[in-house]
Amino acid sequence: MHKYNWNYPTTMWVGENRINDIALACKNLDIKKPLLVTDNGLAQSDIVKNTISILKEDGIFAALYSNVVGNPTGTNVNEGVDSYKKNNCDGVIAFGGGSGLDVGKAVAFMSGQNLPIWDFEDVGDNWTKANSDKIAPIIAVPTTAGTGSETGRASVILNQETGVKNIIFHPKFLPSIVILDPVLTVGLPSKMTAATGMDALAHNLEAYCAPGYHPMAEGIALEGMRLINKWLLEAVNNGSNIEARMNMLTAASMGSTAFQKGLGAIHSLSHPVNALNNIHHGLSNAIFMPYVLTFNKDAIEKKIIKICDYLELKNRSFDGFVNWVLDLRKKLDMPHKLSEVIDEKDFDLDRLSKMALADPSTGGNPKKLTIDDMKIMYQHSMTGELFK
Repeated sequence: MHKYNWNYPTTMWVGENRINDIALACKNLDIKKPLLVTDNGLAQSDIVKNTISILKEDGIFAALYSNVVGNPTGTNVNEGVDSYKKNNCDGVIAFGGGSGLDVGKAVAFMSGQNLPIWDFEDVGDNWTKANSDKIAPIIAVPTTAGTGSETGRASVILNQETGVKNIIFHPKFLPSIVILDPVLTVGLPSKMTAATGMDALAHNLEAYCAPGYHPMAEGIALEGMRLINKWLLEAVNNGSNIEARMNMLTAASMGSTAFQKGLGAIHSLSHPVNALNNIHHGLSNAIFMPYVLTFNKDAIEKKIIKICDYLELKNRSFDGFVNWVLDLRKKLDMPHKLSEVIDEKDFDLDRLSKMALADPSTGGNPKKLTIDDMKIMYQHSMTGELFK
């Protein structure tokens, strides 16, 4: 029997209008001067302005860093750390979608480190190089239901010099308190609700299919997929449905909790096109999903049939599941082919394939992957032809 390490310790405050408890969260963690990290769009929104007001009413004056971009960069983290130090902050409120959360977590981490952020890439025991005592407390407030970064122990940050998205890991990246408030996601546009929802599906699906022994992760991933099957279309079509929004937020957190078991080629193929072609991560995951599923068929067919049973799909077979994914994407008005979002002339097959093979998610794929496998999956995703 192999040895495994399981981690499920996140404190989560869940429910409608829980953002009103943000000052209490700061007090519980002894944060007197938080840095609120978010993107520029959210910084102008009522939900961020209201959050800063709620804190102020309790005598907590938050500083703001809001230059976070869609595929967040090392520059974002460095600027955030500068802002943190300049304002004498003692904790971080990471606020927003995956980008805001990832940068906020990385700022809290890097505020006490001397080495460059890239030295902590999720390879081997790199995380042990960190000064663990100098990591600031983190409150995470997701405003999208996708990445689940609020329950994750890593951030995905783009190194602009290499053009590579690096996964930066440390156990203390895990936020101390998470506020899951569905009201904050009500204003999310339907296209973004769809893309982030497919990201959550990819996390739960790949976690479930990854090899290894982790029944806790598998149980969470199954239930996460059931919630997505039941609530994603409703959240997209009726964004003001609080129950749908709550269930999608939960499913996103579950996906990230489960994928400590592993991810796979959906993510390996996604990260390079996010970095080089600036494609939204949830959208690229949605595009790659059926190609990776059909490529992995031999290794995952029995597991996929179990998912069909749990979701009570009409056609409880591997093909039935793939058709469910294709049908869901169609209902969400999402592209089937990568060539619908990337021009042939901007598609560098060799470079993308090398980056995909080197991605940390590759090791969790149910089938061992080669550079040729990456190339052929990319090619299929460009032409739209599924593996037989």
